[in-house]
Amino acid sequence: MEQVMWDGGRGTGGGEVDEERCPAGVIVTLTPAQPNSELVSICTTTDNMNKNFKWVERGYGKNSIKLLHVRRDSAVHSIKEFVVSTQLTLASDKDYIHGDNADVVATDSQKNTVYILAKKHGVTSPEDFALLLCSHFLAKYPHVQEVVITVDAYPWRRQVVEGRAHNHSFIYSPECLHTCKVDQKRGEEPLVTTGLEGMRVLKTTQSAFVNFVSDEFRTLPDMKDRIFSTIVSSSWQYNKHKGVDFGKIWVTILKIINDKFSGPPDTGIFSPSVQNTVHLIQQAALTDVPEISQIKVTMPNKHYYTVDLSKFKEVGSKDNNEVFLPVDTPSGNIMAVLSREDPCQVKSKL
Repeated sequence: MEQVMWDGGRGTGGGEVDEERCPAGVIVTLTPAQPNSELVSICTTTDNMNKNFKWVERGYGKNSIKLLHVRRDSAVHSIKEFVVSTQLTLASDKDYIHGDNADVVATDSQKNTVYILAKKHGVTSPEDFALLLCSHFLAKYPHVQEVVITVDAYPWRRQVVEGRAHNHSFIYSPECLHTCKVDQKRGEEPLVTTGLEGMRVLKTTQSAFVNFVSDEFRTLPDMKDRIFSTIVSSSWQYNKHKGVDFGKIWVTILKIINDKFSGPPDTGIFSPSVQNTVHLIQQAALTDVPEISQIKVTMPNKHYYTVDLSKFKEVGSKDNNEVFLPVDTPSGNIMAVLSREDPCQVKSKL
């Protein structure tokens, strides 16, 4: 069996095409009626093939493009290590429908573009680099309708040796991962989303969980003083992209999360629930950073259960508030997305 584009002439392989049934310009499937016989035609238009279906989403690109950029403007060097992923959506779907690759910008070419733009323009924040890539693909290829760029920035920081910042030595400091995503459609402003992942925090007191639903399914006791540990993930959407200091805002929100989780160094801050801590973080972020329109925070519980030592007389007491068993799963998961009541109004003030 083979498929050809019927042009009004003779089919391939010696098969005749019924011109009344198959007008020129449609897909023709040629298949032998009997072994070793001539090919006969079955014509199907593109419309007939797809009239019951519609695209929900499509796109293609290159995942996990690894990039290290070294800035050597002076004796003091700077580095940025990114993992970049690209995705393009074309105006035409002929690459999917007909296997016609005429408009396809190869994923290998997309990868090369990342390196070339890094060389030509340098690398600052993940957001600015993602915006640069979006702008390039839309300007370079008029048949590209949408570009989505994601960037993960690895957490390197400068080494301190003998009390001084080192000129060219760095240490990997995995406090958390800086993420971003920029989605831009042709003729529209880019949507910039920044985030952080893997921020593992723990405090040994100033946390409780009491007065929750008590019924036949409950076994968990009230906990008036407990260990609170979680791995924070957060993402926030910007309401503009021009003139924004993305790096400064990322540091600001990181500080807000730390402040609302930890509190003052001597006394801390009381958390009656993970939900309340999530909300305090979100309120502070939207209040202090007018450039963002909404923020999502996810805090899964990382449980530490008291080890039962009551059977061991040498311990001296059945009470134990020092030795705990870390438990990964199952665990609770608390999430919320908080936005401004009227994001458009905030935009007009900026």
